[in-house]
Amino acid sequence: MFSEAEIAAAIRSLAEQIARDHAGEDVLLLGILKGAVHVLSDLARELDQIQPGPSRLYLDVMAVSSYGNASRSSGEVRLIQDTTHAIEGRRVVIVEDIIDNGLTLSYLNALLSARKPLSLRSAVLLDKPYRRIANVKADYVGLTCPDEFIVGYGLDYQERYRTLPYIAKLRPDIFSDPD
Repeated sequence: MFSEAEIAAAIRSLAEQIARDHAGEDVLLLGILKGAVHVLSDLARELDQIQPGPSRLYLDVMAVSSYGNASRSSGEVRLIQDTTHAIEGRRVVIVEDIIDNGLTLSYLNALLSARKPLSLRSAVLLDKPYRRIANVKADYVGLTCPDEFIVGYGLDYQERYRTLPYIAKLRPDIFSDPD
């Protein structure tokens, strides 16, 4: 669905947008585990190359879950691991692999806004707007993806396929969901 080159170009575009909006400022990139690991690391490396870019770049992670081992969201977002850095008074960019129904990003926006960051924005590699339930939109979007179950580059199905360097549609014979 998306090649390594297309992903790299999208990450570069995200980095350029973030650098433009945060030139000379300290920024905390907050990656959402596990899916955003690749996006977070590649985005941080790209941001380090862009001048002028953020003055200082900080990294942190948190883990939330709404899928478990299913191919569809349960609709309930659970906090599994919180941040290790305080975010009050800081410029924070949430880094996600994908925004689908929007429930996770909506949950994170509410949770983190209450902690009084100086600014709170979100960057997603993939936007899948077709199943959006929550009224939420990412500030920075790399690619728009079709309404398919996809894997690779951090995205998984039952903890498999995360390490693929590209993004592919999961074949229907691999999984089945009750309708």
